[in-house]
Amino acid sequence: MGQYQIESSIRKWVENLQVKGRNSFSITQLQTQLPNLTDIAVKRALNKLSRSKSIISIHKGFYVIISPAYKSKGILPPILYLEALMSSLNRKYYLALLSAAALHGASHQQPQEFFVVTGFPVLRPTQKKGIRVNYISKRELPEKLCEERKTESGYVRISNPILTATDLIQFEKRVGGLNRVATVLKELVESVKSDDLNAYVLKHVPITALQRLGYMLDRVFDNQVLAQALYNLLQSSKETLLRIPLKSSAPRKGFSSDSKWKVIVNTKLELDE
Repeated sequence: MGQYQIESSIRKWVENLQVKGRNSFSITQLQTQLPNLTDIAVKRALNKLSRSKSIISIHKGFYVIISPAYKSKGILPPILYLEALMSSLNRKYYLALLSAAALHGASHQQPQEFFVVTGFPVLRPTQKKGIRVNYISKRELPEKLCEERKTESGYVRISNPILTATDLIQFEKRVGGLNRVATVLKELVESVKSDDLNAYVLKHVPITALQRLGYMLDRVFDNQVLAQALYNLLQSSKETLLRIPLKSSAPRKGFSSDSKWKVIVNTKLELDE
């Protein structure tokens, strides 16, 4: 089979995927369904499709098919291919931080930047066509604190409101600091219910993140219902609460401490309007 025939076969295979509602594929999938093609021939054909802006390489060995609706941007939003990408990498994951908060109605985020939590080994961030995907690794992903959301291409796994909130606090440096986190949390906590604060959360979320969240609920947002539910949860723990700084990277000495939450108030939170 000549190179022209190989390119034609691969192009038709990609077009057929689109007809079936698929918007991505891996080289492994391609070579399984179109066997007996050399690696060099496949690479040349895919490079030609990439140059014509029909596909784009998102990760080594993984391609996204550019539908007409996204032709001008040259890429799909990560939410549309994330499930397929993580499946091809055999990775558990969830869309997190500001990206998850936006789906829960707290929209203070940069739409061109996405945050994904996955396991180890660490995945490097990617940036394609102005869209950046940041990866954060955890040793264990709390599956019961995640939920699935439908997209136009299937579904995507995202952190639920309480996990989103505590992740934002835990990884506040990754999203622009504690003031930005507090601004997002003000809206996000409206989606949190008292029943969401349960023993599973206590087991899978750092105590320090819960202390900081409790302080914000109580002293900053004046959400006494959720604050009390969280305080009761912390009291049910066998762990003794240690004094921790509200802002982990700021000095601790010379600041007052909130006796209820054991939080050293070493910064003044300023919420954006």
